[in-house]
Amino acid sequence: MDCKTGKIEQGLYAISDTTLAGRAGVVAQVAAALAGGVKMVQYRDKSSDPQRRHHEAAALLALCRAHQVPLLINDDIELAAAVGADGVHLGRDDPQLTYARTRLGSSAMIGISCYNQLALAQQAARQGADYVAFGAFFPSATKPHAVTAPLTLLTEARRQLHLPLVAIGGIRPDNGGLLIDAGADLLAVVGAIFDSDQITAACRRFAPLFPDLARPGAGEP
Repeated sequence: MDCKTGKIEQGLYAISDTTLAGRAGVVAQVAAALAGGVKMVQYRDKSSDPQRRHHEAAALLALCRAHQVPLLINDDIELAAAVGADGVHLGRDDPQLTYARTRLGSSAMIGISCYNQLALAQQAARQGADYVAFGAFFPSATKPHAVTAPLTLLTEARRQLHLPLVAIGGIRPDNGGLLIDAGADLLAVVGAIFDSDQITAACRRFAPLFPDLARPGAGEP
């Protein structure tokens, strides 16, 4: 994987949402987020238009390469392979991590949604995940019916696991610090970025949350 440097950087993890793209389009939105300093991008599109999805994913990969930021594809291992993305993010109902590793190679970055279950994260770590994600920690307009996760889950995961932790769910600059203090390395954000008409500025509002993240083991895959 051309972009992979051997570790996942701490910071803001932008998850694109084509339902919020509007007339500007998802590529323009992600370009604005990259200008705002995001450390990772995930392309998430649940539509049934494979041609458009391939075109958008390829365009996003070119943008992310220019910024030296990894691009992951949500759920779709075959799309990630087709465009040469840096990896995938998989959920409970997606293909197994072991298949993704076989299909995409040893250098692919693979993240796993673990919701509010530490046991899922422990299993993902044993299978070679590059990071695990927990949430939702706060009410989320993107996924209003998502399970809720307590802050203590991050603390316990930080104690037990030696890989980056991603927090997701209703995260804003005014509550993200709680998640970092509890153990999160990356804050995965959708609405607080892409529902804004000033995406670059919205990303930069998160920057003050991250300078104090120097913890033993933080950011190590």
